[in-house]
Amino acid sequence: MSLSHHHIRTTVETYLARHPHERAQLGGLLEALDRPTDVASRSAFAGHVTCGAIVVDTLGRVLHVLHLASGKLLAPGGHAEPVDDSLAETALRELHEETRIPFQAVAPWSGYEAVPFDIDIHDIDAHPGKGEPGHQHFDFRFLFRLRTAKEVPVVLQEEEVGGIEWRPLDKVASPSLRDKLLKLTPAVEPETANASALIYNDRGAYLLHLRDYFPGQIWEPGMWSLLGGGREPQDTTLEHTVRRELAEEAGLDIVDLTPFGTEYTSDDAGASVPIAIYAGRWNGDPRELRLTEGVMLAWFTPDVLHRLRIADTTSDLVRRHAASHPALASSTASLSGLFSPEERRPASPHGTVLNVIGVHLYLERRDGTVLLGLRHPDSKFAPSTWHALAGHCEQENAITCLIREAREEAGLHIERRDVELVHVVHHIDQAGDRPRVGLFFRAHTWVGEPELREPDKCTQWTFWDPEALPDNLVPYARVAIAKIQDGELYSETGWPA
Repeated sequence: MSLSHHHIRTTVETYLARHPHERAQLGGLLEALDRPTDVASRSAFAGHVTCGAIVVDTLGRVLHVLHLASGKLLAPGGHAEPVDDSLAETALRELHEETRIPFQAVAPWSGYEAVPFDIDIHDIDAHPGKGEPGHQHFDFRFLFRLRTAKEVPVVLQEEEVGGIEWRPLDKVASPSLRDKLLKLTPAVEPETANASALIYNDRGAYLLHLRDYFPGQIWEPGMWSLLGGGREPQDTTLEHTVRRELAEEAGLDIVDLTPFGTEYTSDDAGASVPIAIYAGRWNGDPRELRLTEGVMLAWFTPDVLHRLRIADTTSDLVRRHAASHPALASSTASLSGLFSPEERRPASPHGTVLNVIGVHLYLERRDGTVLLGLRHPDSKFAPSTWHALAGHCEQENAITCLIREAREEAGLHIERRDVELVHVVHHIDQAGDRPRVGLFFRAHTWVGEPELREPDKCTQWTFWDPEALPDNLVPYARVAIAKIQDGELYSETGWPA
């Protein structure tokens, strides 16, 4: 199977969801994807795909190889081949061919299992001897970590590689890659060794797997979940893991699985466990599948998930995927569903007003300064104004929302056990507006330094002295910070006296 156009485009859009400010500089790639040519083919001289493996060892050094064709020290990588099932597999294959580093000696960096760490476009000079005109490479760079502190033996591909060099982060050859690596969260997160499949159909329903109820013997007993499982030695990539699990658990072969993101759940000890998620479309009947594990498979639309025994993270994942695919959301809205509208939407008591729930991160360093972000000038709420890292609860509990928002907005990794509720503010902007409940959570410990993951929402992160907060600070956030400093748990703002 060669790389599909859909797989490449979906990977690019997933990447741009993390780096929206790079859309303009990737314009050449987006234009190429709009043409009927095969951008995975090295004969597409308007521009074609290449893939690189960015390998970081336990000392924080990055692997470079001397490419004889260019005479430059670069990351291992090269062109896609018909045998490649995914972009990440292309990068791993090239790493193995050029250095003979075993597939199992490296693992994807947590948080980048299904998304490139960087995409770069660069010009390639004409090569008359090969009949190749000047063209562009669309280079998808995937991030891996070396799984052992021991020295890994390297056998160079002599016809293409002249040597290797492990460089510290500040000496990485590519400037754009160097900048991103220097902002990278230290390698103290759990290694991703699990992958699951988010399978949906044209009706907007999602395939869920009911696990056996064997408490203490299996993970999430008796709960609805996604099909998937753990990486095994023969799996060269996490896509191989999820394809093998689909085949073993249900005899399923999804032609075009594409990366969607990473789900974070907790193990029995409360530690965060990352799971790479791959999405794929299938319109079959689950009753005809050969199920080897669990009780049953069934289709469910997002609007009935609240009736199931299902992890909040899985429910949130399904809803976010549906929201990012308007055609599916439209299909879901048009269905009568598995339950009647009355069952799906119980009526609220007369006079009830729904309140919006927002979560806020109170991040205080040892010197007493607290984290605030400067909102983008185009923000609908509080443009060009400082505010705490915050977000609205979706179909998820508040702490799950907090952990997700911290990771998505600022690249901060927080464990549930390190979170404490320190203030609640019930506020309203003006009479007639919808009331809001703001939950402020203190994170006692965290991993990472704040970085701009969503520059279309926040343009700057800064730690401020609580005694010298900026003038243009969201009013209820100012009140909450003062109350937290005084140890008060509750406040109200904006309500008529």
